[in-house]
Amino acid sequence: MSGQCKSLRVLVKDWFGNSGHFKVTRPDRSKAMPCRVVKVEVARSSGTYALVFFRHNDGSWCVYPPPIVHPTMNWV
Repeated sequence: MSGQCKSLRVLVKDWFGNSGHFKVTRPDRSKAMPCRVVKVEVARSSGTYALVFFRHNDGSWCVYPPPIVHPTMNWV
């Protein structure tokens, strides 16, 4: 991914600005969803907006999911 690792707080401010109160939720980790994911919501007069942030293996947070790694099999 990117050589620059921004904190989740910095990314939220980049996307939403300094709107004040954010609601951050995190689903339970399971085998179905082993990656680190948080949903950030902000309420504004025009409605509630939400973005889902994914933490990649290099430690960076992004709004798009990490690439799917397909298992490989070695045939001897």
